[in-house]
Amino acid sequence: MARGVVMRWLGIGVALLAGLGSARAAEKPVVLELFTSLACSSCPPADRLLSRLAREPGVLALDLHVTYWNGLGWPDPYSLMAATARQVMYQNRFHLAELYTPQLVVNGVRQVVGSDAAAVRRAIAAVRAAVARHPPVRLSLARTAGGMVARIGPGRGPAMLWRVGYDERRVTAVGGGENAGRRLAETDVVREISPAASWMGAASTFVLARPAGQRAAVFLAAPDGRILAAATLARKD
Repeated sequence: MARGVVMRWLGIGVALLAGLGSARAAEKPVVLELFTSLACSSCPPADRLLSRLAREPGVLALDLHVTYWNGLGWPDPYSLMAATARQVMYQNRFHLAELYTPQLVVNGVRQVVGSDAAAVRRAIAAVRAAVARHPPVRLSLARTAGGMVARIGPGRGPAMLWRVGYDERRVTAVGGGENAGRRLAETDVVREISPAASWMGAASTFVLARPAGQRAAVFLAAPDGRILAAATLARKD
């Protein structure tokens, strides 16, 4: 066989292997939850880092605005009590003395300062290595006439299916707090997050209402906080 043909087939093989790796990564996305506030002066660098990470394959980035910064005289328009409640859950799980921003939680099992790029990268790498040792739970999300449907393959339960709605990009003129007078851009700003259904391990289908926000996603969280699977609703053509 001519050398050029051999090289062409080798190239095809490498491409196929790369595609297989991407498919496997997509089956096990890393979920990044950044707890932040537009009123917090330490948060914009973390939001910028999250924006970069959100563009990487196999990542579901969620920008969660907490409520406890609203006492500075200007309420963050994206702040959610559900975001604060979720951060309190992580505070208890990680045995932290207090809540803080910017906090980044990776797949529900590791927490770091969200603006510390090196620590964030280490946490993502550690989580990916741990996830690779476990069989994936199949999770898909599709649009229906009245909402959306989540389908989960068989696996080890129990777990909670969470429903998330988010906006892909927001630019906000900050009217108070430590960032007063600035215009801040953010990615994947969560507009709604809530538990949707209990999953016990059998193959299951759940019909769900569409959450607030431009995009929708679901993720499956075990009782110990580990995120087992995640899926996003495809964009409309």
